[in-house]
Formats: sequence, C-alpha cells, structure tokens
Amino acid sequence: MDDAAENWYDSDVATFGDRLAAGREATGMSQSQFAKRLGVKVATLRKWEDDFAEPRANRLAMISGILGVSMRWLITGEGEGVSGPDAVPLDSDRQALLTELREMRTVLLAKAEHVANIEKRLVKLLKDDPLA
Repeated sequence: MDDAAENWYDSDVATFGDRLAAGREATGMSQSQFAKRLGVKVATLRKWEDDFAEPRANRLAMISGILGVSMRWLITGEGEGVSGPDAVPLDSDRQALLTELREMRTVLLAKAEHVANIEKRLVKLLKDDPLA
C-alpha cells in the first residue's frame, strides 16, 4: 500500500466526521439505519458527520464497535480503521459474519453500560441507607 493510501484518513487530511461517514459507508448502512442502531436521531448523526458536534465517550465506543474500527482511528485517523477508497469490498459471506460480529459487540457494549448504571444506583442506595 502506498503512503497516500495509508494516510487517507489521518488527522492532517480528514476530520472525525469524515472518518465516521467513511466507516458508516463501508458497512453499507444509511444515516438512518446507523442512527437507529446507535439510538440517536438522524440529525444528531448528521451533526457528527458534518463536524458540528461530537459524540460522548460511551457513544464513541458503540460507534467503533459497530463500525469495527478503533476509537483511536475515529479520533485521530491512526490505528485500525477502514481503508481508503481503493478498498476491495468483502464477499457476502464475510460481510454477513462481520456484520453479525459488530452487532454482538454493540449489544455487549450496551449491556456493559447497563451493568455500570445498575452498579451506580446500588452504590448510591448503600450510601444513603447502609443498614437497609
């Protein structure tokens, strides 16, 4: 791979929004489909892709899981991400497996967030009334 192809999405060339849109497009999802998977409004996703806003860390983790890229790549363009426009598309069997894996990762991230919220509530209850 030549230097230009390797650096297609680095921070000197592309923005967070560029990398987010490229990752979404590499999965074949529309903005509407991707927003639904993330649990956000399409308008919110558009703001992220147009660099008018940025997602919080928990959404960033979900995004990287769904897209199969590292959070570092999303933020800086360095690390595991999508290839430049010359990338060869995957055959349908590989794409289906990759999609299934990303869906599982998304569910696991959401469950981990849910567990953290339950833990916070429990800790608060124990602090408020430790003898209950």
